[in-house]
Amino acid sequence: MIQGQDQPDYPLTRFSEVVESLLVTLGLWTGVIWLLLLAVIMVNVIARYWFAQGFIELEELQWHLYSTGFLIGLTYAFVQDAHVRVDVLHQRWSAVTQAWIELYGIIIFLMPFLLLVIYASVPLAQYSFNTAEISQAPGGLPFRWLIKGLLPVSFVLLLLAALSRLTRVSSFLFNWPCKVQV
Repeated sequence: MIQGQDQPDYPLTRFSEVVESLLVTLGLWTGVIWLLLLAVIMVNVIARYWFAQGFIELEELQWHLYSTGFLIGLTYAFVQDAHVRVDVLHQRWSAVTQAWIELYGIIIFLMPFLLLVIYASVPLAQYSFNTAEISQAPGGLPFRWLIKGLLPVSFVLLLLAALSRLTRVSSFLFNWPCKVQV
């Protein structure tokens, strides 16, 4: 939890403990992608401005790395509760009211959105894989299906994070599922 927020500290459940530890570990390892992205950008800029040589592969690799970092980063931000909220009203409400809003927000807005994106992106990734899609740019990267396949995978991870948060909020409000004893 980010310091300074008045967000209730929802209790851990067995499910949330397993899922969140996995997703936090994945999110921390994904941090390496940002360093790799920085290195690729530096090499590309140096090659372009000092040696007048551009590389399509590096430009496409930048977008692939950025997409990967962003999509996995969404899950990490959600698990860490570091995502953007409208705190103007939220911070004035009681912990129970905040929990009810969290519960309804996840069920009514987040879950349908995640399921819709997963439903729409799986055929896109599957088609890309079946046709062995590659970049249309000369000298572009192969394996376009890999980056398109990351879209449904990342949203499934975000769905797991949402289910984890749902169990935590449910445990806070209804004492079900059982809290993990610390």
